[in-house]
Amino acid sequence: MRFSRLLTVWSLTAVCLIGTGCGLWPDKDPDELPENWPEEKLYFAAKDRLDSGSCGGAIEYYEKLQARYPFGAYAAQAQIELAYCQYKSDEGAAGIATIDRFLKLNPTHPHIDYAFYLRGLINFNLDTGVTARYLPRDPSQRDPGAALQAFNDFSELIRSYPESRYVTDAQLRMRHLRNILAQHEVNVANFYMRRGAFVAAANRARYVVENYQQTPAMPEALVLLAKAYKVLELNDLSEDAVRVLELNYPNHPGIAEIKRTRVN
Repeated sequence: MRFSRLLTVWSLTAVCLIGTGCGLWPDKDPDELPENWPEEKLYFAAKDRLDSGSCGGAIEYYEKLQARYPFGAYAAQAQIELAYCQYKSDEGAAGIATIDRFLKLNPTHPHIDYAFYLRGLINFNLDTGVTARYLPRDPSQRDPGAALQAFNDFSELIRSYPESRYVTDAQLRMRHLRNILAQHEVNVANFYMRRGAFVAAANRARYVVENYQQTPAMPEALVLLAKAYKVLELNDLSEDAVRVLELNYPNHPGIAEIKRTRVN
């Protein structure tokens, strides 16, 4: 009997706790929920997480701030920091969208140079996420779209803000990107040569010669250009390419390859 009474009391207590809480745990104050915080509190909560290295947590608060206070006092700075967190979290597409929104809404912001630099960084590292870290491949074998966009972003930074603190790093990255883009064109030219598309191969090789001088891909481009012209029986153009190759790269093994190239 005593056991039955205890069981009944326990059951009623459980129902009380589950159903109404019986006043032991009052409902949380709505003002304490992050979605109801004032703008300043949201911004500094996000900034604290960013400074502690928790970009994932910072993104949550930055996005809440953007949703509630899109034109507030902290909105512009929050957009820049949100884009940085998205970049560090391998959310490149989202980061670029955030920067584009920032540039549209804040064309005279004092950190506009950083926005161009950050967009360049995101494009520079696009397609180099977790998979690429464990399965690395030649950057020139990737789609050149992101590399070209990064090059344009850095170019815009240097052209519009030549005194920016980010110019030096941007110039170094542009040099690296030029090498990648030049090698990509050579890779495509080689592909066309193997398929017997000699006009297309010549066009790609000539593009490198005209636009990517002083890159490591330059001598190979000259070899391809000379070989393609030779097969097409454009002998004068082929000999011109050979002369440039011999003048600038006199010991390049491609010179002998050109001589062995047969005309179909």
